[in-house]
Amino acid sequence: MATIRPGRCYHHFKSKPFTRISIHVPRRSYVKGVPVGKINQFEVGNVKGQNTFPLIYSLAPTRDRQMRSNCLEAARQIITKYLAKNLGDMGFFLKMRLYPHHVIRENPMATGAGADRFSQGMRQSWGKPIGTAARVLEGQKVLTIRVPAGQDKVAKEALHRAIAKLPGMCKIVAG
Repeated sequence: MATIRPGRCYHHFKSKPFTRISIHVPRRSYVKGVPVGKINQFEVGNVKGQNTFPLIYSLAPTRDRQMRSNCLEAARQIITKYLAKNLGDMGFFLKMRLYPHHVIRENPMATGAGADRFSQGMRQSWGKPIGTAARVLEGQKVLTIRVPAGQDKVAKEALHRAIAKLPGMCKIVAG
């Protein structure tokens, strides 16, 4: 099985999403075979008692980015593991604020001996869907955590660990 390409291949985006619109044949205007997103849970921790936690911290990127679903899931997992270890399973609330809608496509190129017999190069190179991504603008909140009073150092450390999993630079926003 082939590995996925690095996140740097996909984190930049132009102002308009790359979407196929067919004027002559309308049934070609959809994307066939969109992969399932990697994010398992969008709300983790004490969901019913989320309003009892007074401290609120969020992550926001410093530039416009495209964040793939696997990096968002990695950030969610590392925050959940760190907060559950330090505050308990019900001692925090985490909410993912993004849903990866944008379909990422790739035109796989064959290399090596005999590749010229089945590779078409750039002929009709629309590409096959390989994953999904969320398009995030500068300052838009990616995820939010709520923790009890006096636990701000634990919350900030969890967010610092999550920043390493996300593309580009992110900042911690209070409130």
